Amino acid sequence: MINGLSFKNAIISGANNILKHKNEVNALNIFPVPDGDTGTNMSMTMEAAAKLLENMNPTSLSEAASAAASAMLRGARGNSGVILSLLFRGIANGFKDVDEADGRVFITALELGVSKAYDAVMNPTEGTILTVARMACESGKIAADVEDDPVIVMGAVCSAADEALERTPEMLPVLKKAGVVDAGGKGLCLIFEGMLSLLRDGIMIDAEVPEESAVSDKTDDTEDFFKNAAAQFDSVINFTYCTEFIIGKSSEVTKSPLELKSYLETIGDCVVVAEDEDIIKVHVHTENPGKALEEALTFGQLLTVKIENMKEQHRKANEEYENAKAKKEAEEKKREELKPVAPVDGVGFVAVATGDGLETVFKDLGCQHIVNGGQSMNPSTEDILEAVMATPAKTVFVLPNNKNILLAAEQVVPLVTDRNVIVIPTRTIPQGLVAMLSYDADSTPELNCEYMMTAARSVSTGQVTYAARNSEFGATKIKEGDIIALNNGKLTHKDKDPVHAAVKLAKDMVNRDTSYVTVIYGKDVTEAQANAAFETIQSKVGSNVEVSLIDGGQPIYYFILSVE
Repeated sequence: MINGLSFKNAIISGANNILKHKNEVNALNIFPVPDGDTGTNMSMTMEAAAKLLENMNPTSLSEAASAAASAMLRGARGNSGVILSLLFRGIANGFKDVDEADGRVFITALELGVSKAYDAVMNPTEGTILTVARMACESGKIAADVEDDPVIVMGAVCSAADEALERTPEMLPVLKKAGVVDAGGKGLCLIFEGMLSLLRDGIMIDAEVPEESAVSDKTDDTEDFFKNAAAQFDSVINFTYCTEFIIGKSSEVTKSPLELKSYLETIGDCVVVAEDEDIIKVHVHTENPGKALEEALTFGQLLTVKIENMKEQHRKANEEYENAKAKKEAEEKKREELKPVAPVDGVGFVAVATGDGLETVFKDLGCQHIVNGGQSMNPSTEDILEAVMATPAKTVFVLPNNKNILLAAEQVVPLVTDRNVIVIPTRTIPQGLVAMLSYDADSTPELNCEYMMTAARSVSTGQVTYAARNSEFGATKIKEGDIIALNNGKLTHKDKDPVHAAVKLAKDMVNRDTSYVTVIYGKDVTEAQANAAFETIQSKVGSNVEVSLIDGGQPIYYFILSVE
């Protein structure tokens, strides 16, 4: 039977397993645009539940499941995270007032979860996490009819989930072409796998991600000694270059590694020399890495070499520390401002955006709070909820401004009871800006909802960004780092220069009905580049089209184009 304690530990084990493999799941994202990363989003969603449950001693299955579902919902990030939270919300509903569950009760609860997840998606696509969950549940029902042991049922669920995952490329041609399985489905399989490990074997998956050796596949006592001994010296920089290498031993060389150690101590410090039957591993700080390598060659062939400038690393580390410190202080200050307030005003606005310029624009348009987020930075439901509750209005409009944040925003609505929350399903920054501009203070919230949605649908969005991974779309082969242009989310062309890509994209988007083009440039674009793009676009589209330039300061996107 599954009780509150075993379910709690199973959730933690599942959270640990997706955390360990999140990069593997992230790598399955096939579109080249930098994404919110499915593995990261699912891991953070599960982690929210795991952290809450760690401090609980649930007396019933109902209590544990309800707490987990509530934490997941508030911590849900990205579409995959929201779908995952809804799956466990349905499971919690199935476990309501249940102290412990057999296989039949468990699979009935899972069936409710699958139904809730499907209901939340407007147009469910098969070949995704939804398919994996559904097919896993169907197999579990068959198993429960034969044997109501929850471990056997969960085993059937896991096996079917794995099989469904392997079939996802047959259901989604884009997956088959890329040669990958669905990322969300893979994440769900890992979570189920972690839960089964606890329920069946009593083994909780360890959260620690194993380190990969940078120089060898060997993992022995010598390797551990080398890492630990070298690490204790790295805090003091007397020499510039941290030099590490591996020498393949030669049977013709009779010299002892101690001779190499003695020589290295004359040209540097922090010397560590370790050996086994086949190799000699060396760590030394020196101003002359070339001399170290020359001496090494007298002992055998060099198998690997790594040289790092520690003074430059130290400078960058300090810079990153100061930036992180400033960012943390800014976030803490911002969070202090997000204290719940009474809904005394008529209408308020919350928008999701990243970039100092964009935040300023949205605030100038009337948004009381800006939730930091966007592509690759999906805020949680809790983040959006805090902003809503800190808005002193009886009706709060929420603009997600990203398709991967929409589901998380929609989950706020049932969590708020003292004010009316209306989510305008804006999928891009231009849609959010146009929606705000269309608000009519003299109309009702219901009419304004229609006005804002209609306005959002009327604007076209262009985006210039970089490819986060190698990919292929039709006849276009994309390499990591290529500049790519998107017209309403569809890849149109690639380029080597973001300004040229923006100009070409604008030409593709503008037609005889176009009246306005807004060029929003990001933090990685210089003012000179922005002006060059603005002036060239203005010359290309003609005097009948008004072109505006905004310093958005957004990451990821070099340029965002709004075409009306």
